[in-house]
Amino acid sequence: MSIIRAQFEEFAGGTAKMKKTVQALLHTVGSGVGQSLVPLRAIGGRLRYLSPLPRRFTGAYRSFDEAITAAAKAGPLAGYNHDEIAHVAFEQMCRVAPWDYPVLFWLSRLGDRVDGLLDAGGHMGTKYRAFRSLLDLPKNFQWVVYELPAIAEAGRRRAEKDGLDQLHFVDRLENAPGMSVFLGSGLMQYLDVPLSSVLTSLPHLPQHLLLNKVAFRKGGPIVTLERIGKAYVPYQMRDEGDFVRDLEQLGYRQVDRWSIAALSHVIETHPELGASDNAGFYFRLQPM
Repeated sequence: MSIIRAQFEEFAGGTAKMKKTVQALLHTVGSGVGQSLVPLRAIGGRLRYLSPLPRRFTGAYRSFDEAITAAAKAGPLAGYNHDEIAHVAFEQMCRVAPWDYPVLFWLSRLGDRVDGLLDAGGHMGTKYRAFRSLLDLPKNFQWVVYELPAIAEAGRRRAEKDGLDQLHFVDRLENAPGMSVFLGSGLMQYLDVPLSSVLTSLPHLPQHLLLNKVAFRKGGPIVTLERIGKAYVPYQMRDEGDFVRDLEQLGYRQVDRWSIAALSHVIETHPELGASDNAGFYFRLQPM
């Protein structure tokens, strides 16, 4: 550790503030088992805290609570429940992305056997807007978005303005109708509880689960902070085995899985933790 310490003390010789910061970084990254030598990429990642350039992912925390506490210290907006960020990247999210096509495939296979869908974490109905011209939805089909209050209200106003009669919003699970299809596209990384907790709060378990853009990490779950507009939002990289077992204990069977390499992310301040994996799934509820 002495070589690294000498190098960084020389680098930080300009200001006392930088010296204190580097000392803190050395303490943080050098306190592992046996005080082993930490890869230089870890130290380089910590130095990104000092950069004035915006970072998409910052920090690594053991829980959502730790992450949201750090988010509150990082800026005026912590978490997703803010009207100010409801419209961030809205137009982009209303477009069909390459990783949406497996979801479209399974929705088209289900066809007219379902009369509605619960889109959990569906923002302002962006997937409905992206998919509706590609799906032959019956006129009585209900696309219900479950979202945080600020996002749901913004989506409700926008849907009324655009005359989207099939698109509805709820901001409380107890108000969500019982639907046979549950869609969670980009939900899991922002969800602070296991998915089973959400599913068992519904009037009945959905027959079909379509889960897309689920972030995983080898080596155990990590929560980081994602910068969305002016807000810092907890973003969880889960353990895939635990994620699948959580659904299997409810009676679901994995029918399909697809990888989304394009959505793999590295936490800029913690590159030594490695890149996340990203995947989508179709689960079907098995008869008892």
